[in-house]
Amino acid sequence: MRHIAVPTPGPPDVMKMAESPVPAAGAGEVLIEVAFAGVNRPDCAQRAGNYPPPPDASPILGLEVSGRIAACGPGVDGWKVGDEVCALAPGGGYAQYCVTPGAWCLPIPHGLSLEQAGSLPETFFTVWNNVFDRAHLAKGESFLVHGGTSGIGITAIQLAKAFGATVFATAGSVEKVAFCRSVGADHAIDYRTQDFEAEIARITKKRGVDVILDMVGGDYVEKNLKSLAFEGRLVQIAFMKSSRIECDWRRIMMKRLTVTGSTMRASPFERKAALARELRSEVWPLFEGGALKTVIHATFPLAEAAKAHALMESSRHIGKIMLKLQPM
Repeated sequence: MRHIAVPTPGPPDVMKMAESPVPAAGAGEVLIEVAFAGVNRPDCAQRAGNYPPPPDASPILGLEVSGRIAACGPGVDGWKVGDEVCALAPGGGYAQYCVTPGAWCLPIPHGLSLEQAGSLPETFFTVWNNVFDRAHLAKGESFLVHGGTSGIGITAIQLAKAFGATVFATAGSVEKVAFCRSVGADHAIDYRTQDFEAEIARITKKRGVDVILDMVGGDYVEKNLKSLAFEGRLVQIAFMKSSRIECDWRRIMMKRLTVTGSTMRASPFERKAALARELRSEVWPLFEGGALKTVIHATFPLAEAAKAHALMESSRHIGKIMLKLQPM
């Protein structure tokens, strides 16, 4: 099979097309003939040498795919050869064939294409796990997500709105702020021209918000703590700025805050299997009703993976970036 290899860590152009044997599905696993693979920031971090895959994972980039099941290993329940699925993967998505646990697969939501469905797993698993399972965002609460036009941001805005929250988002341009509003944000803040801490205080009359999802880190952390309401919850899922932070942590005690976070790739097998079940029952039906939509900025052929990574790292995109493997 053809796949993208990273012979040595570095910038996007280190990625090369290569060939390797088609992997075999083990116990509980399925082999997916990949139609589309999502491009995510962890892929860029792995390519640069800053996010090594777990020892038991494929060294090939790619954490989410859509396609058709080509083979089932022993003990696979609920899937058969020929089923079209989208799936979270432990790695190996930038390839014509990818192996992943059957328990991490989901059906294609009704009315969506394979391309659209391939853009879903990584962000929906991540947002559902962190915002709803860990931070327990509830109907009637307020929610802030940074990077509102990223794949994570668009997913978070839509899910929080669909489940009854008042949604705040930050973004880096007039165009991106407008887009956040178009997908459901009640309030959108241009972090390049506005101080989000001051804007949150003004809009909420100094109450603050109940839950914040942050992937920026650095000086955002203390501003997030100041922007949380009493009993608020801060969820950290990445650090685009520094992960070494000095701030006044007494705010946690004074406001009875909770600070948590997670990484999806390192989460236990059964946690991801449970997330797949929850998404299938609680979230997938929302696509049929039109409460959720997919947003794909650009799709590149597999051979142009370097261009896809360069676009991701430029932050000029709005929505997901995809790779097309083969016609289905």
